[in-house]
Amino acid sequence: MISVLVVDDQDLIRAGLVALLRAAPGIDVVGEAADGEAAVTEAARLRPDVVLMDIRMPGMDGTAATERILARAEDPAPRILVLTTFDLDEYVYAALRAGAAGFLLKDTGPQRLIEAVTAVARGDMLFAPSVTRRLIEAYVSQADGPARPTGPPEPAADLDVLTARECEVLRLTARGLSNTEIAEQLYIGEATVKTHLNRTMTKLNVDSRAQAVVVAYETGLVVPGSPAV
Repeated sequence: MISVLVVDDQDLIRAGLVALLRAAPGIDVVGEAADGEAAVTEAARLRPDVVLMDIRMPGMDGTAATERILARAEDPAPRILVLTTFDLDEYVYAALRAGAAGFLLKDTGPQRLIEAVTAVARGDMLFAPSVTRRLIEAYVSQADGPARPTGPPEPAADLDVLTARECEVLRLTARGLSNTEIAEQLYIGEATVKTHLNRTMTKLNVDSRAQAVVVAYETGLVVPGSPAV
């Protein structure tokens, strides 16, 4: 049984989410929260498998709540699935950076919502790598700051802890390739790709594939708009 904490500041939306999930087989809604502060408190108390987190809330927003929940969580930490009205905004990017497992649009259909909760509960990313890439590129390319170089980037100092192969796997992951596609391109097994990614996340001190992808963009390992291969 997958235990879920539902967080949304709008009573009607929260009630609808709770009713939908409670009707789904294999899912148990163990609590609700109407703001970020309550979400942090309830997540620590209930220790759910999944937190369905509204991203835009008054007071503490979903990004801050995500960061606090994961920072304070005992192992295993809950998987946080953020809810948003817009699929390409800085809130979603920040939530991924904070360690969220993925994002879901509020106009998502009921079956997709149930599938998403089930997917993140078993440790998967909610969305395809190509969606992760599009999301991050859309935000990074709009961010303030000096123009990014257009030539092949040199790995940043933060990535010095990685081996050449780990950097290569991370680069391809950030470009939107799946584990299967990476394995085919590098002529290695899919299990080996997963091993490299797990070691990369450990060395970079990040908790998810999405966070590792963010690091790849922020360090210049991957430049927005560059070809995938």
